[in-house]
Amino acid sequence: MFNKVEISGINTSNLKVLTENEKMQLLKQMQEGDTTARDKLVLGNLRLVLSVVQRFTQRGENLDDLFQVGCIGLLKAIDNFDRNLQVKFSTYAVPMIIGEIRRYLRDNNSIRISRSMRDVAYKAMQIKEKLTNDKLRDPTIEEIAAEMDMPKEDVVLALESIVEPVSLYEPVYSDGGDTIYIMDQVGDNNDDRNWLDEIALKEAIRNLNEREKKILYLRFFKGMTQIEVSSEIGISQAQVSRLEKGALEHIKKQI
Repeated sequence: MFNKVEISGINTSNLKVLTENEKMQLLKQMQEGDTTARDKLVLGNLRLVLSVVQRFTQRGENLDDLFQVGCIGLLKAIDNFDRNLQVKFSTYAVPMIIGEIRRYLRDNNSIRISRSMRDVAYKAMQIKEKLTNDKLRDPTIEEIAAEMDMPKEDVVLALESIVEPVSLYEPVYSDGGDTIYIMDQVGDNNDDRNWLDEIALKEAIRNLNEREKKILYLRFFKGMTQIEVSSEIGISQAQVSRLEKGALEHIKKQI
């Protein structure tokens, strides 16, 4: 189904998927003044936008709108990416795309927030981004408040006011079979089973072969798509899907 999606009039099955080397080469060409390289980067990363949009399908929003908003985030990522960061482009772009979609959802939220509080929140986010670039780390709320010359409690309140409520029934993962919802991940930290489950999970993962471990690592710790994983380890997307599903089934049986 993923490869047959048509959104915003674009048949995504016909889109080219760029390798990481191709992305870096196009970014270099674009930054050197090649105007066509930017267009190629956009077209070569539309599937990345689509994969992010899939996370928001249960919210009842128009997917075409979310896709277009996600493309704005992609453009910002392309224009601001630093090739000296030594990170994959998708690692940098995905949070940018998610952030753009979340801003859109916040601005169209049925819960109305006062203009002054919204302005404080947006200013705080801008300062956070500036401090992150300056300090090369996430700033503390105290540092943001000091930069704004405001009490930290006011900054926290403003930031929390624009955070969109999340449904407990929002899916966080689906492998084509059983879907995992946020509700499934909510638990009691004092539950005696927590540490037992963690031990069982580690043991189940330890029993996987090296290829299966790498696929799960790239998929769930690096946030890569199956297509990106297939390019990374040199096998087809269908093989990645089969191995991933088999590894997850093995883990389920073990725990």
